[in-house]
Amino acid sequence: MIYKDDITNLKTNITDMVGQKIIVKGTLGRSKIFEKKATIEKAYPNLFSVRYDENNRNVTYSYTDVLTRTVELDVFDGEQYSPLLPPVVQVKKKSEL
Repeated sequence: MIYKDDITNLKTNITDMVGQKIIVKGTLGRSKIFEKKATIEKAYPNLFSVRYDENNRNVTYSYTDVLTRTVELDVFDGEQYSPLLPPVVQVKKKSEL
């Protein structure tokens, strides 16, 4: 479940990262994935825009795209890329007898 605080925190994080290099990962359907280097251009109240390095094209994403992991962002910290959101850990539940 996505909470309002999650969206607010993500907006703040992305706003602070405007101009920073990232890698955008997502799916195109039918098991086709993409991974492109980009730069965060602008942050708006409901979405943010990135500019892909390879074709100099602007694309917008919503903050819920990131929170629902429709797209994943890896942020460059000066030395290496690391995920913006930590990986999801799936907990296995004991089956009830």
